Amino acid sequence: MKQKNCNYLCTTTADFQMATTGYLKLIGFLTAILTFSITDALQNDQNGKEASDFPFTSDGRMYPWNKMRLPKTIVPVQYDLVIQPNLTTLNFSASVRIEVLVESDTNSIILHSKNLEIIKATVIPVKKDGTPGLESNLEILEYPPFEQLALQADAPLYSGNTYLINVDYVANLSESFHGFYKSTFKKQDGEISVLASTQFEPTAARMAFPCFDEPAFKAKFSIKIQRESRHIAVSNMPIINSVKLANGLIEDQFDVSVKMSTYLVAFIVADFKWVSKETKHGVKISVYSVPEKINQTSFALDAAVRLLEFYEDYFNISYPLPKQDLAAIPDFQSGAMENWGLTTYRESALLYNAVTSSASDKLGITMIIAHELAHQWFGNLVTVEWWNDLWLNEGFATFMEIISVNITHPELQVREFFLDRCFSAMEADSFNSSHPVSTPVENPAQIQEMFDNVSYEKGACILNMLMDYLTEDVFKTGIIRYLRCHSYGNAKNEDLWNSLTNICPSDDTHGSRLSEQQFCLGKSELPPGSWFMKDVLDVKEMMNTWTLQKGFPLVTVTVKGRQVLLRQELYQKGSNSQDENSESASYLWQIPLTYITSHSKTVQRHLMRTKNDIITLLEEVNWIKFNVDMNGYYIVHYENDGWDALIKLLRERHTVLSSNDRASLINNAFQLVSIGKLPLDKALDLTLYLKNEVSTMPVFQGMNELVPIYKLMEKREMEEVENQMKTYIVNLFKDLIDQQSWSDDGSVSERLLRSTLLVFACVREYQPCVDKAEEYFRKWMDSNGTLSLPADVALAIFTVGAQTTEGWDFLFEKYRHSLFSSEKSKIRAALTISKNTEKLQWLMDQSLQDDIIKTQDLPSIVILVNKNPTGHHLAWEFFKKNWNKLIEKFELGSSSIAYTVTGITSQYSTRLHLEEVQGFFESLKDKGSQLRCVQQAIETIEENIQWMDKNFIKIAAWLENLKSLD
Repeated sequence: MKQKNCNYLCTTTADFQMATTGYLKLIGFLTAILTFSITDALQNDQNGKEASDFPFTSDGRMYPWNKMRLPKTIVPVQYDLVIQPNLTTLNFSASVRIEVLVESDTNSIILHSKNLEIIKATVIPVKKDGTPGLESNLEILEYPPFEQLALQADAPLYSGNTYLINVDYVANLSESFHGFYKSTFKKQDGEISVLASTQFEPTAARMAFPCFDEPAFKAKFSIKIQRESRHIAVSNMPIINSVKLANGLIEDQFDVSVKMSTYLVAFIVADFKWVSKETKHGVKISVYSVPEKINQTSFALDAAVRLLEFYEDYFNISYPLPKQDLAAIPDFQSGAMENWGLTTYRESALLYNAVTSSASDKLGITMIIAHELAHQWFGNLVTVEWWNDLWLNEGFATFMEIISVNITHPELQVREFFLDRCFSAMEADSFNSSHPVSTPVENPAQIQEMFDNVSYEKGACILNMLMDYLTEDVFKTGIIRYLRCHSYGNAKNEDLWNSLTNICPSDDTHGSRLSEQQFCLGKSELPPGSWFMKDVLDVKEMMNTWTLQKGFPLVTVTVKGRQVLLRQELYQKGSNSQDENSESASYLWQIPLTYITSHSKTVQRHLMRTKNDIITLLEEVNWIKFNVDMNGYYIVHYENDGWDALIKLLRERHTVLSSNDRASLINNAFQLVSIGKLPLDKALDLTLYLKNEVSTMPVFQGMNELVPIYKLMEKREMEEVENQMKTYIVNLFKDLIDQQSWSDDGSVSERLLRSTLLVFACVREYQPCVDKAEEYFRKWMDSNGTLSLPADVALAIFTVGAQTTEGWDFLFEKYRHSLFSSEKSKIRAALTISKNTEKLQWLMDQSLQDDIIKTQDLPSIVILVNKNPTGHHLAWEFFKKNWNKLIEKFELGSSSIAYTVTGITSQYSTRLHLEEVQGFFESLKDKGSQLRCVQQAIETIEENIQWMDKNFIKIAAWLENLKSLD
């Protein structure tokens, strides 16, 4: 393996191996066979594997393991890691001592290693009295396809004994965003400062040290970092000692960690500053950033203190570490990472400036901190046994964002925005390319793909549904039991369901609808009139229907007098109809239905467990609305005149329904159009009521359904109908747009609504909006950018300003020198809306240079350029040309790659588009064709083609009819 600055030992070893390749191949082959222990042979025999099934290393030696997953013959107890990064030569040297316990006799120590040059490996047996025995060398075999390392001992390692494995190695700092990687920032004097940080989840700890890199192999970690005096080092635990070494470096020695998985290990070596506070429970909270931005850390510090205190109180389980650091990293792929005791973030996800940060920025930062701190319990204290159940980490952390921030920051009104999470999840979950929440994965790319909307958003939504089903009191008791039962261990799906069984609510202070008898007896016949309508309560049985099969149900409601007929089926896009004879017929959910009627706003409940069901009402009703507040993860179709009654209600008295119910009706109607259950004109008729709507979520959902329709037309040159559709949407919200002030006044919900409406109006060239934005932009330019703009409307102002060459160039200069992530993100978005193709191309090219524009922002830039009618051809060509660079930087299977693939192709709707996309990804073979996001992209284009074929003429006719009525 080629390394920079390789020392003489590496060179000598490499030369010797090259000179004796043929001889080593023969000896290595014989050694690999002869060093298999009896236990190895028995284990291989039990697995039905012959010697011929085992792979060979690059130098011809047989590798003693043939699976991606590690064997369980050896388990780690503690890692002692000493690491010395060189931020000038951009490499590091290190040694690790791993204390291991042998579970069954073996000669082979199989662990993970990726892009590490192993110099030496030895083993020391530990005697019964704890003293070390004689050290012996281990033969080193590497198998890169599995990212594994086999250390072969001459003599067997015996079951029940403890050994110390010592490995010396060197490596380069990673150029990607994973492993122990390089990051940079520009100081005020223009000097480039280099730092090194880690990102190990899910499978990149092996890029920093040889390890058992699977979540079930938990161990303790003792870390020592050798650094220059101009830097600081931070890790999961506090520093207990710093020693000056003979070579002038300082060695920071960190306290031994609690037992944890390798992916949670973290360390940073950087020129950072920090601010600190203590929680009421004595935990030290610190926020780290580059020196120039330390004055943007106070909001995050206060939020972290409040949130950590909340979680300790809510779970009634103490945070087990003495400190919790939050670090803003200049180069960071995702939003944040939950490393135990040292959470890491993009700068935009942690740094807040009261002048330039908008309501959206404040909401986002708070939610991300809440997410990562929730992980300190869900994910860190209790960790998934394997990545197939990632949702137990990510779904819970996403769900707990809402629970925590709703209490700690009530002014942010987070409950109002949870609905959008479920709509996003359903969008991905509506295609055949989706996957169950819990689904088998094996290799690193498959594991990376699990970090998607299904694991995060769907996971959170079904937990919210479960809490509504069990009541908050019972749900909270169950999850605390889950955390207590599995602390410092690992868990899987059924462990959660077992923790939610046989719970006895202590009182009725939370409005529990469940008696002690119902829960304490477990599976039992419930009293009449209960939530479950005399059904047997079985949490595991019910929730398996939501986690072990993909997709979600469509519930069809038919009202006949007092009888409500119910039918459930799989909702799935991509076919002309829901075919009951197809594979979808095998899908069945246990659905906790809720409903209100024209005669009663009291929420009624019914557990639907069969394909068909009947509810009998006390009296006939004018309308019925199922899935109250969209707390359930399902959509509803109202047959006969059911939709007509609800549309009439929205037109005449829309506030009778909650804003969430109104938003869910808008969403459900258009989802039903996609599968041919509802005529498009009926869904469009429903949107007419939006002229009177003022609440944020229904307006957002209306725009989310209507805007994509004209975006499809933009790429098909259907200008006349496209412009009519744009005019319809602008006129629909015109009164609401005119009511918006150009300020930062109002609640968070009102501010988010204002920002969205004004950006939309300005992009659509609504003249009053454009005039106001131009006025602000001229004043801002005249002040050389020193004028303080209202943060919530800055994006609308920048968007209009970027339409001229002078304005675009001025914005880019401000971007170059700005220290505020929130301001830079708004400018960056505005720059992508230019009609100048040369500037759009230049912008994308710059994002690859990782200089003025960070490469971490490349996916969002390319997607925004693609959404620009002027730039979508440029974006697709750029994407194809730079695919190999993208997967090298962001990694195959990562959420960044998935986001880019689906974002670029989501508005394609012609067969030519489809053929081009299919052809490109097929040409990639194992470098991308197999990705789930590629299948989703293709299904989306096919769905868009079908949708336009069926509905374009109907849209045109509906818009013409509307014009004639005006």
